Amino acid sequence: MNATVSDFAGLKPRFAPNPSRLGHFLATRTFDRPTLVMDREAVAGKFRDLAAGLGTAMIHYAMKANPTREVLETLCDEGCGFDAASRGEIELCLSLGISADRISFGNTIKRSSDISFAHASGIALFAADSDEELEKIALNAPGARVYIRMLVGATEADWPLSRKFGCAPDRVHSLLFLARSLGLDPVGLSFHVGSQTRAPAMWADTLDRVAKVWHAAQAEGHGLRLINIGGGFPATIGEGIPHLTDYAGQIIQMVRARFGSDVEIMAEPGRAMVADAGVIAAEVMLVSRKSDNDLCRWVYLDIGRFSGLAETENEAIRYELTTERDHEGMGPCILAGPSCDSVDVLYEKRPVMMPLGLKSGDRVLIHVTGAYTSAYSSVGFNGFPPLDVVVI
Repeated sequence: MNATVSDFAGLKPRFAPNPSRLGHFLATRTFDRPTLVMDREAVAGKFRDLAAGLGTAMIHYAMKANPTREVLETLCDEGCGFDAASRGEIELCLSLGISADRISFGNTIKRSSDISFAHASGIALFAADSDEELEKIALNAPGARVYIRMLVGATEADWPLSRKFGCAPDRVHSLLFLARSLGLDPVGLSFHVGSQTRAPAMWADTLDRVAKVWHAAQAEGHGLRLINIGGGFPATIGEGIPHLTDYAGQIIQMVRARFGSDVEIMAEPGRAMVADAGVIAAEVMLVSRKSDNDLCRWVYLDIGRFSGLAETENEAIRYELTTERDHEGMGPCILAGPSCDSVDVLYEKRPVMMPLGLKSGDRVLIHVTGAYTSAYSSVGFNGFPPLDVVVI
């Protein structure tokens, strides 16, 4: 459920984790369930930072990262486009007054009826990576513009996106020919380096591989004019993450060097737009040791992998945690969620340092969690409530 600032007015103040607008709000509110607090101004700021680096590139926000209505409204007001993966996301955009020409249907796996709906709604840009998908688009969205998603293999991203999406490089040319024979307009290629790609240099190998296919297609007369570089722009999780404007600027330079100055560039950022704009307020439910000689305590939170923290799978995304006891002595702990499922463990291979005095009832803030938390949250596994969302 979404709430407004007024719903939480007058609640008991807590501690101040930082002097930001978001920090001030959290310091003056308590919550009776795990809650993601999003700052609209921070979302707008991230869009402007990214746009400053990307220049003339078209930005289509990957809605899957956080489809909260207020987030979409903020990005719409900033002039952002939207990458939709389903009919539901398209309908949400349209319900907010977002025009169809600002929406692309970027999922390569679509129902025929949803393609037809999107086409009837005015959406003209679709992704594909297979013969059958192109045939569905041609039948249900005749004459549509399409881009072929290319499989780029393993990358250095913290959250890889290889294998499931995209076709092998040697399949691209036949798909471009098929698209044209079906009456579609194959405008270009797309790829994704993987989510949370921490350094621009990590893009180089992928860009080289895509550029090789691109130039071969141009030599065959396809007249490609759009390169969709996907997402991968990082949030400030961990150390050494460049400023978003600088990061994006370096990527654009790399793209222009390989694809030319006239190519249209499209980007589909998700995490970088919203992650830093959100903090989850959680609570310790239990601190215990399994035996007297355990080196690590077990700290159980009221939020886990099924209620928003799915990206702790394989400990891929390492969130920063703060508490009101961080001035005390620290010690290692295994962090887990509250559900009666043994996989609901967040960090065990690499235990986290938390205050030795931590006990049940203490608040834990989980930072840079505006992306892929509320969207991943279950409807209520084990009876625990889904992640609440408050937007300021």
